[in-house]
Amino acid sequence: AICNPDNKVVLAEIERANQLSVKPYLATKSDIRKTLAEFFGFQSSISAAESHLARPLVDLGNLEQYVRISSTEEAASSDQHVTSAVDHMFNYAFEQRASDIHIEPKREQALVRLRIDGVLHTIYKLPKVVHAAVVSRIKSLARLDIAEKRRPQDGRIKVDRGGQEAEIRVSTVPVAFGEKAVLRILDPDILFQDVDKIGFSARDLEVYKSFMSAPHGIFLVTGPTGSGKSTTLYSTLKQIATPEKNVVTVEDPVEMVHEEFNQIPVQPLLDVTFSTILRNILRQDPDIIMIGEIRDLDTAVNAVQAALTGHLVFSTLHTNDAVASISRLLDLGVQSFMIGSTLLGAMAQRLVRRICPHCSEIYRMSADELRGFGLPVTEDGEIELRRGKGGQQCRGTGYLGRSGIFEIFAMSDRIRKQISGGSSETEIRQTAMEEGMTTLKEDAWQKVKIGITTPEEALRVTGGD
Repeated sequence: AICNPDNKVVLAEIERANQLSVKPYLATKSDIRKTLAEFFGFQSSISAAESHLARPLVDLGNLEQYVRISSTEEAASSDQHVTSAVDHMFNYAFEQRASDIHIEPKREQALVRLRIDGVLHTIYKLPKVVHAAVVSRIKSLARLDIAEKRRPQDGRIKVDRGGQEAEIRVSTVPVAFGEKAVLRILDPDILFQDVDKIGFSARDLEVYKSFMSAPHGIFLVTGPTGSGKSTTLYSTLKQIATPEKNVVTVEDPVEMVHEEFNQIPVQPLLDVTFSTILRNILRQDPDIIMIGEIRDLDTAVNAVQAALTGHLVFSTLHTNDAVASISRLLDLGVQSFMIGSTLLGAMAQRLVRRICPHCSEIYRMSADELRGFGLPVTEDGEIELRRGKGGQQCRGTGYLGRSGIFEIFAMSDRIRKQISGGSSETEIRQTAMEEGMTTLKEDAWQKVKIGITTPEEALRVTGGD
């Protein structure tokens, strides 16, 4: 990248110094300075730390010892560089909107990878001698035992970002070549959003808001880990948590502290589980209850009892689609009449990457390509769609940010009769679709047509569903 591609002297000097053929790309001075600061700030900190640390000991796998430092002066200097490197890494992760940081030890080096918009990207390769120092710094910030390297540990780091507090959830685990650390970034700007802006279609938003305003009942959000369930529920609670209402959450763990909620953490070692908390939670006079996950019959029954006694309950399940939540509750042992009388509805969701607005372009997809994606072919055999060419803002991926895709079913008299009559999941799903439910695949295709995401991304997320 160069701000003046016509400067033949500079280009010739670069080619001579690197013994490579150079293809210049036009960039602004500000973009070049920003990239140099981001990359070389981190690189210089790592290089300085590496030069101050002694040679690594013989690799002993899980028993690999912490790097020896030759003197107190070297230790202080090295700590300073490691601290700077970790700070650079955190800042870069926030700037790139990463949801997770992975620090993975390998035989000869360690990889630093960021999960951006749901996809992992390798951003740096740490020298092996620096890896243990970086992980120890992170463990120290999270108040973990830096001497314990043989057992998994979990902790939290609070980060001040220009007056706004964010949290980083830290998990370390021993692997073949040392300690692997995964840092989940809990950014309030992402976890607490306006419900109108997380990706609902007009019809789905209207249905979802009817659940939010219901006086009592249970509403379930389903989907795999990383599908945005926490963001949906936190955003929902924030919108309905008025001073007149008592909002109580039961979470394992509490992902993000919010002063308007009364958040209760699950602590299994103290026998403080979802079910034990729920047995006593009604004495706290709640109006709205959020249960992190319904995992067993006790939790499910207590949630149903709370709904039957006039409370609005939100929770999550691990199922592939919305209607499957009924089957899951039945499998747990909840009686069908209790499901029919308390369940307001359920919503399955996934996250798709948004097309980058900075490099978006229009193209035409042929009939053969449409058929290849399992999409309907138009009368003229082609359709105009959007895609990202790839640029600096999106790291060349063509995607920037994510949107939810949703499948919402609402309980109806017809579906209640089907549940009590023992109808199959397929029959109930067919009824829900006849009553207006949009499937995940249909919602993804709608977002392709209006230029939010691409056919490739929709297929990646929904698969053959």
